[in-house]
Amino acid sequence: MTALPSPNHCCSSSSSAYSLNSSIGIRQIQRNIPFSLIPQKKFGFKNVSFRSKCTPSLPEAVLMQDVVSKILSCLGALATKLVATNEASSPKELKEGLLTVNPPEEDENTVDSDAKGDDSTVSITIVGASGDLAKKKIFPALFALYYEDCLPEHFTIFGYARSKMTDAELRDMVSRTLTCRIDKRENCGEKMEQFLKRCFYHSGNYDSEQNFTELDGKLKEHEAGRVSNRLFYLSIPPNIFVDAVKCASRSASSANGWTRVIVEKPFGRDSDSSAALTRSLKQYLEEEQIFRIDHYLGKELVENLSVLRFSNLIFEPLWSRKYIRNVQLIFSEDFGTEGRGGYFDHYGIIRDIMQNHLLQILALFAMETPVSLDAEDIRNEKVKVLRSMRPIHVDDVVVGQYKGHTRGGQSYPGYTDDKTVPEDSLTPTFAAAALFIDNARWDGVPFLMKAGKALHDRRAEIRVQFRHVPGNLYYRNSGTDPDRATNELVIRVQPDEAIYLKINNKVPGLGMRLDRSNLNLLYKARYAKEIPDAYERLVLDAIEGERRLFIRSDELDAAWSLFTPVLKEIGEKKVIPEYYPYGSRGPVGAHYLAARHNVKWGDVGVDE
Repeated sequence: MTALPSPNHCCSSSSSAYSLNSSIGIRQIQRNIPFSLIPQKKFGFKNVSFRSKCTPSLPEAVLMQDVVSKILSCLGALATKLVATNEASSPKELKEGLLTVNPPEEDENTVDSDAKGDDSTVSITIVGASGDLAKKKIFPALFALYYEDCLPEHFTIFGYARSKMTDAELRDMVSRTLTCRIDKRENCGEKMEQFLKRCFYHSGNYDSEQNFTELDGKLKEHEAGRVSNRLFYLSIPPNIFVDAVKCASRSASSANGWTRVIVEKPFGRDSDSSAALTRSLKQYLEEEQIFRIDHYLGKELVENLSVLRFSNLIFEPLWSRKYIRNVQLIFSEDFGTEGRGGYFDHYGIIRDIMQNHLLQILALFAMETPVSLDAEDIRNEKVKVLRSMRPIHVDDVVVGQYKGHTRGGQSYPGYTDDKTVPEDSLTPTFAAAALFIDNARWDGVPFLMKAGKALHDRRAEIRVQFRHVPGNLYYRNSGTDPDRATNELVIRVQPDEAIYLKINNKVPGLGMRLDRSNLNLLYKARYAKEIPDAYERLVLDAIEGERRLFIRSDELDAAWSLFTPVLKEIGEKKVIPEYYPYGSRGPVGAHYLAARHNVKWGDVGVDE
């Protein structure tokens, strides 16, 4: 008598649970199988999960979900055999049929990444390899991942651009931007040399299928017959995204593994252009293959938002209109456009920072508890927040533009002094806005955003100001300004990553004098390990097929539908920005906007 197959054996094929679409029982099983286990195909592209050895252990609940999913897959295989043997001429034949279940044959193009991990390879092609983003962020991020042993055993990196360059010239260019982790500096030179040997270059046009076919040939040489998984990073202007995707999908996609494409922002200028870009990309890609990257979602403190809230009982009950008076999302840079004025003038600060970075952080901050940590469950909750937001009116927006200023004997140029910017440009370099979420948790709570260039300091942070203590016994001891006695939670995304809570405390002594103190978690003091760059986390997630920190198309639609009307109105009315000196705190109008909603900007005072 043949023994029943083990769970691992009967589940080895990713298609085992999908063979009986006509069975009601199997359809029920299918509904419980995670979406990531279902093979996805279009135009030769495949999605097969790949988990690197750098991936940390999953929580027990997630592991249990995997176990349950495998059991359900086994049941699917058993049910398949049951139907197949239903015509058995005797109970004995039926019994023998059930006890000799064999796993269904795999699709020839479907890859079991766990079973064949040693036979697969990842080819990473950076399209636009000669640009600043590739040199300053993408290549260093890939080297950092290699340095930490986070990349698979078999991988190849190809640079692709119009510039004529040899492999040696690419390696020389890349080597100038690479740095090593502080805690492993002793083998830096050896690691760098090994990494550069994996880097190659191919010159070609972004709209040439012939050039991408040539790239495909080179990739196959390095893949050496292994199962090929291919990642394309589009580090190119958005007006040529579609051309590059078209050529990559037709001429350089994987024939037997997955192919994924990372798309850099901006994703259009408004709802119409964004929707047109999405439609064009989906002619050649499935939604699951498109990884829209917003590097701020890879920041350590943004990644920590859900952990802070959902794993600490002290915060979860407070996370609502009952206790929170307002939430501030602040982004400031202490430099101007610095030669990027031509690009920036086409988009402005609202499109460049607020519509994506800050709005994505807001959605993560305000979302309801997701069903699980699965990417789709988290992104579903983010979309609900965006769709619950009240339309933004021009009256709730302040725009500004920095002008030239002389301080300490040094002159700083104004925005229109940049030769790449039109002299009569009205493009805002600063914006502040009041937003509201019309749902039961956040009704009436103002979410204030502000973002600007050429301000007095560089920072990105979330500030949560709590309500005043009702019937405060120590009102007279804390001064006449009740805001000074308000508790405030500050999540500093950059620089000097930190989380600190402002509390009221008695000053030691015989009298009763209160002081504001900080309960401070300063990351560099608490953790010796260097914090990874956001691009490292996001590139690794793309390789592993983890979509949680990437933007889904309906998220993008909801974000643009919120900002497009007000952007259109500002443009049609030719709203003149309020001018502010280079190095100042920005337009005075931002303070009037906050005061209208009974808010004071938290970054005005001294925190430390």
